[in-house]
Amino acid sequence: MRIESLQGTEGFIRTPQDALTLQIPPDFIETLPIAIYACDAQGRLLWFNKRAADLWGRTPLLGSDSELYCGSHRLYLDGRQIARAQTPMAAVLRTGIPVRGVEGKLERPDGTAIWVMVHIEPIEDEDGRVVGAINCFHDVTDRRLSDEIIGQQEQRLAATYQHAAIGIAEVNAKGELGRVNGYLADLLGYSADELVGRSVFDATLAENVDADLRQFERQVRGEIDSYRHEKRFIRKDGARVWVAVTSSSVRDSEGRFLYAVRVQQDITARKKAEAALVRHLEQQAALYEFTDSLQRAANLGEVHEIALSTIIRALGADRASILFFDNTGFLRFAASRGLSQAYRTAVEGHSPWSRDTRDPEPIAIADVEQSGLPDDLKAAVRDEGIAALAFIPISVRGQLLGKFMSYYDHPHDFVESELRFALTVAGQLGFAVDRVRLETARQTTERAANQLVAIVESSHDAIISKDLNGIIASWNASAERLFGFTADEAIGRHITMIIPDDRLGEEPEIIRRISSGENVDHFETVRRRKDGSLVDISLTISPIRNSQGLIIGASKIARDITDQKMAEAKLRASERQLRDLLAAIPAAIYTTDADGTITFFNEAAVELSGRVPQIGKDKWCVTWKLFWPDGSPLPHDQCPMAVALKEGRPIRNAEAVAERPDGVRIPFIPYPTPLRDEDGKIIGGINMLVDISERKQAETQQRLLFNELNHRVKNNMQMLQSLLSLAGQRAANPQAREILREAGNRVAAMAAAQQVLYETVDSTQFNAKGFLLAVCGTIKQTFPKEVAVEFEADDAKLSNDVAMPLALILNELLTNAIKYGTPDGAGTIRVGLRRDVDGFQVFVED
Repeated sequence: MRIESLQGTEGFIRTPQDALTLQIPPDFIETLPIAIYACDAQGRLLWFNKRAADLWGRTPLLGSDSELYCGSHRLYLDGRQIARAQTPMAAVLRTGIPVRGVEGKLERPDGTAIWVMVHIEPIEDEDGRVVGAINCFHDVTDRRLSDEIIGQQEQRLAATYQHAAIGIAEVNAKGELGRVNGYLADLLGYSADELVGRSVFDATLAENVDADLRQFERQVRGEIDSYRHEKRFIRKDGARVWVAVTSSSVRDSEGRFLYAVRVQQDITARKKAEAALVRHLEQQAALYEFTDSLQRAANLGEVHEIALSTIIRALGADRASILFFDNTGFLRFAASRGLSQAYRTAVEGHSPWSRDTRDPEPIAIADVEQSGLPDDLKAAVRDEGIAALAFIPISVRGQLLGKFMSYYDHPHDFVESELRFALTVAGQLGFAVDRVRLETARQTTERAANQLVAIVESSHDAIISKDLNGIIASWNASAERLFGFTADEAIGRHITMIIPDDRLGEEPEIIRRISSGENVDHFETVRRRKDGSLVDISLTISPIRNSQGLIIGASKIARDITDQKMAEAKLRASERQLRDLLAAIPAAIYTTDADGTITFFNEAAVELSGRVPQIGKDKWCVTWKLFWPDGSPLPHDQCPMAVALKEGRPIRNAEAVAERPDGVRIPFIPYPTPLRDEDGKIIGGINMLVDISERKQAETQQRLLFNELNHRVKNNMQMLQSLLSLAGQRAANPQAREILREAGNRVAAMAAAQQVLYETVDSTQFNAKGFLLAVCGTIKQTFPKEVAVEFEADDAKLSNDVAMPLALILNELLTNAIKYGTPDGAGTIRVGLRRDVDGFQVFVED
């Protein structure tokens, strides 16, 4: 506020300092409904109205330095008392900055206090200097009291909102959380800041949001003001909590949707109770059906399947298995559902209890990851996707039979009632398994007894039982036929009634051996028939024990071996005749068993080998050493007899050389042949060694004569070839020269073939490759040098009858190929000799 002039203005009240005047009449100021006063630049009071004095509760002194800036008794700002130099008026006079709307508390001299709001304007002269200020203030006590009440109510409401034992949230029209109380934050496991801004319909925050979202959209559209819905929220740690949501609309005065207040009540306990009740009812129904079904189960497989269905249904398991101890104490899977073979293999045999544990308790693991399972077992369970499991012991009459397992794909909180029910299921399962096992054992025993009776009665062998005193207790039909006594005649009498006098000493020894628990197998002896005749029998005797395992008698099986004895006698006679026959044969003969061990040899074999073979020790052959015809060593386990036994076939067309201990070598031809039983199984072998020494000597003499003949023929042919060549050179007629040349070539080809025959060990056969090389090489000598001859031949033998004509044919073919196939005197001729099915194929190509 600027003052242009303070002098000569009518109606102004002059201050003692004449610093500030008021142009407004005093009566007007007194009539104002607000309190007002003025100060000079030093803060001294210049004037004030009655309303100000009433609010102060006193009348201050004007112009006094003792009452600067304000006329109040005491002044409080922000809850604390302030000095006069700290009042808003002092601040305005110092800074020249107006103060508006500041509230403070005035305390009167009588102790009462009021709240006031001040508005202070500085007064400036024409030079802009602050020369004073005017303060207008009014009583705001009623409003402040109302604000305090409201504030207190809001604080109480906020405290109630924040600390209410129920989740409260404000949700905007988009479904986003705007305000969340502590209970809801704790309920969901997040901080309030983490929840603000998230959608209550976020799939990661809640399950099955579709129904809730549809209702909320109707609420936002104004179709409904509130609704109630139950759903499961997903906590930050992954746990699920059931919540009952009540959503109520908050609208403006025109009915527009502002936000919804959603009250979330934790009903997890109620839901668990309801689920527990449902599960209890389900368990009771399942237990009834389980018990009823077990009564009708005919075998263990049916019992296991019924139990698995009950475990999964009544315990809410995702998978289940049943395991029992075997006779060795190893825990094995009997049945399972939903488990892989790899998992069953990895965990089979594991048990938290030993087989002799008394009254074992169930073991429940709510979270496998947090469990103390061994690392390898935990890894196998984790790989199978199992998050929780329970071990439930199966016992009967205090004996642990095994366990059943319930598996869960998610962590599972086990309750006491659930485990008690599981034990009930295990008890029923144990009783059912025990019942079926006993019934199976009874049926097996009964069946075995019936089979035994049937076997005893239908057996062709005599079956007799007796006590340790030798008194006959049972006597079957075959015993009647074998010994001639009826069952009535035999039962109750002593077993010695069928033992000849010279065999009575056998019985005490038999009783002694039986009493000591020993079996008597295939004991051949003689017994006496009712008519006094004797019969050869084979006895097999076993102890009979009572239920306590004590030996109380003997079971005797007697087989008539009369025919067997006669057959054995005939066989021995036949073998004797065969040995006599083999011994009389002049050729060396010996036999072996299936492993090649010598079992027989005749005298000729000793003669040929120069030694006496050791029966039961020597193997494969009776000879001392063996060689191939070319003189290389022949190991005994590779000799023809060994090959015959190993390959199961006779060996023919083989030759070998035997060396005696005295160093003499004998060439021979073996004839090894496997011997087989009636089933075709090799049981041994027989071999005949034929000495071919004389034949070898004759072949040597023949070879010498043949070589001499071949040498003379070769010389004659060479002489003939020379004469033909000389005659051709002297002949004046060209046609005669050509005929003589061709004749010379033919003779040369035959001479080449004869040369090959001469060099062959076997004088009756040619080697095909050597033959073709010799003939073609000889003929090529008459060709021009520019002609090349290529030849190929199979590795085969040519007889003498084939070789000579073939040499002439090759000469003709090669000559024609030179004459007609190489007009310029140069080229390549290909010659081939191949083995065919019925003979040989010859080709000449130019």
